Amino acid sequence: MKKLIYLLAVAAVIVACNSGNKGYTVTGTVEGSADGDTVFLETVEGRQFVKLDTAVIENGTFTFKGTQDSAVNRYITYKPAGKEGIAIDFFLENGNINIKMSQDEKSATGTANNDIFQGVRVQMDGVNKQMMAIYESMSDTTLTDEQRQAKGQEMDALDKKLIEIAKAEINKNITNPVGILLLKQNFYYLDVADLDPLMPQIPAAYNNDETIIKIKNNVENMKATAVGQKFTDFEMQTPEGKAVKLSDYAGKGKVVLVDFWASWCGPCRREMPNLVDAYAKYKNKNFEIVGVSLDRDGEAWKDGIKKLNITWPQMSDLQYWNSLGAKMYAVSSIPHTMLIDGEGTIIARGLHGDELEAKLAEVVK
Repeated sequence: MKKLIYLLAVAAVIVACNSGNKGYTVTGTVEGSADGDTVFLETVEGRQFVKLDTAVIENGTFTFKGTQDSAVNRYITYKPAGKEGIAIDFFLENGNINIKMSQDEKSATGTANNDIFQGVRVQMDGVNKQMMAIYESMSDTTLTDEQRQAKGQEMDALDKKLIEIAKAEINKNITNPVGILLLKQNFYYLDVADLDPLMPQIPAAYNNDETIIKIKNNVENMKATAVGQKFTDFEMQTPEGKAVKLSDYAGKGKVVLVDFWASWCGPCRREMPNLVDAYAKYKNKNFEIVGVSLDRDGEAWKDGIKKLNITWPQMSDLQYWNSLGAKMYAVSSIPHTMLIDGEGTIIARGLHGDELEAKLAEVVK
């Protein structure tokens, strides 16, 4: 009898283990598809899709089956010849996952992470549709400048709403794969006050994740170079190849504006006339600008300096996003400005346009 009980217990354990590891079944439909069309399960490496599996649509549906050790972000793509393709990203994890794809609506549901992610998708898709409608309306040639400006402000407000959705969902889901993915996709929109409380909550399983390591390093650099801290020195080269340090300008009595930019950066080029005007206005009032370029082509950098009428000091290591200065100051998007007072203390970051002009008027005497 004891042997029978033991065998039944072992069988129960085996069943329990197998029931928890049945693998995944991804079943889906694609609006406008035909039987015989091909659908791909893909991942992204660098900026390229890489095929992992293929399914053929039969009776209007496609199916992928397999097993997965942990939830990972993957894509289902439909790329018919001569037609517009459709793609959806989702979490590949064990369980039954239901995919629906059309040009207007996409959904992935049925498992814990996908249900959470779908809720985020619905929120963001709603805002994106509003933005697209405004964008399309701006092609109306009868709009006045005031109307066009108002629509631009609506777009800016909706853009901020997207960021707020991302922030809220990251905070809510930081201990699961959805929150981690959103963090990796949106960390450059968050400042140190947003990011610092999240770091201890990230599961240990992500300790070796390259992007998470980068984010954690960025947080430490953000804290070291936050407003109120003394500037951190670094050395690069001038366009002529001469070694130069930030300390050659900062901390020597002048208010110094550090401008992180690049010749390939469209928003940087659009912002540059404002800096040219500010330099003309304040350069004789104990004020200096130092440009830190994230260029990787020296000739393009020099050409940008010339064409944009930049007359203030420049420095770069031509390392693109691996720029030493950008890393030390946790710069993840450009243009980015940093204002340093005469004693070397950082007094502002991320100011542009009217905000920058107001701050310069306040601190440059």
